[in-house]
Amino acid sequence: MLGFLIRAAITGVGLWIAAYFLDGVAFASTQKLVIAALVLGVVNALVRPVAFVLTLPITLVTLGLFLFVLNAGMIGLVAKLTPGFTVDGFWTAVAAAIIVSLTSWVASSLFGRGGRFEVYGAKR
Repeated sequence: MLGFLIRAAITGVGLWIAAYFLDGVAFASTQKLVIAALVLGVVNALVRPVAFVLTLPITLVTLGLFLFVLNAGMIGLVAKLTPGFTVDGFWTAVAAAIIVSLTSWVASSLFGRGGRFEVYGAKR
């Protein structure tokens, strides 16, 4: 549960960064940002694996580039499910998905799978 909440917080930071840099991504309030981050976590846990399996052939043909479309679709779905969170168009959703993915990637390099801060260094 703690891992999910940490990932949701990281996703929230990614969504906030996307809203800051992209004109087409907006939140009505901070509460809507938190709700959208939680909903995106649930959508990524439940819907994305099914969508990934169903779109696996096209993902293989495009050498993985279709995953950007899939991630944009997940953000678009969250925008439809969460009142107060808007995404204006497909390309804005793709850009937001890239920003959220990069934020998650950077944060995952700092935090392990269990949500603990990890320090890498040489053994003495």
